[in-house]
Amino acid sequence: MALQKKYGIEELISLTKKDMGLVNDLIIQRTISNTDMIPKVSQYLISSGGKRLRPMLTIASSKLCECKNNYYIPLAAGVEFMHTATLLHDDVVDDSEMRRGKIAARMLWGNEASVLVGDYLLGEAFKMMVEAQSIKALEVLSNAATVIAEGEVMQLVYSNHLTITPEMYFQIINYKTAKLFSAASEIGAIISDSSKETAQILRDFGSYLGIAFQLSDDALDYTSTIDNIGKDIGDDFFEGKVTYPIIVSYKKSNKEEKKLWERLINKKNKNANDFKSALELIDKKKGFEKTLAEAKKYGEKALNCLENFEKSEMKSALEEAVYFSYTRDS
Repeated sequence: MALQKKYGIEELISLTKKDMGLVNDLIIQRTISNTDMIPKVSQYLISSGGKRLRPMLTIASSKLCECKNNYYIPLAAGVEFMHTATLLHDDVVDDSEMRRGKIAARMLWGNEASVLVGDYLLGEAFKMMVEAQSIKALEVLSNAATVIAEGEVMQLVYSNHLTITPEMYFQIINYKTAKLFSAASEIGAIISDSSKETAQILRDFGSYLGIAFQLSDDALDYTSTIDNIGKDIGDDFFEGKVTYPIIVSYKKSNKEEKKLWERLINKKNKNANDFKSALELIDKKKGFEKTLAEAKKYGEKALNCLENFEKSEMKSALEEAVYFSYTRDS
């Protein structure tokens, strides 16, 4: 039997390497401060790895639209700062101990420092957006910042709610995850002076990609390893987050199984045995398969968006990134 091809983002990394070097240089410059804690905390997280997919999307979409200026560099850096700020804030909200395979910044410098440095990075992000000299790009990214925060609040409200509908869940992940993917892609068209139609196509592409990525992440939180995903396995479960694998499984559960789910989710101090029980319930109801099937569906929508562009190395790299989003193990 033929082995399934393993997809990745290596091609995208290679094609954006030169520009990402400029983005990284700018990131380092903009974390320099007279307050020592700011560069320490921000560079600790930024230098700890991560895929940098969001700023690469800004570069890639700019190249796809044959951008004639280099304003996408500060915009890409601003996108990464926005993402880093949300990670710092999320770790505080979620009481996370690990991030990108390292101890979370909040564990080293405290919650107050993580929140305040996150605020600083958001401020720097908006300064870089202004430097790109595009009111429309600034509008898209500032709107994204508001929507992302709204999505995080919505997720907090619905924590431990087993009756959350699939529709509400998709609204949450569209807000808190897909919105930045969408904005990062759209501004590439805007900064290239492309048509409104092209900007809309790339906005939709980023949104579908982001949803596929998040659904895959939902499954990986239960099925991967800490070495692969860089955070504690089962974080979503232990934090009481009702993600898509649970939503699917709970809906298909009988009365007794639903009672078990309610006990597991509402339990304050969950343990390894509770996590094992959750895994077994999800697996029994094919929750992982259905989650990944849904991720693939959104990935295919993203691929359809790319059909509007001429064949090129960058288009091929983005297609590969889409396949990666719903077949990845990290």
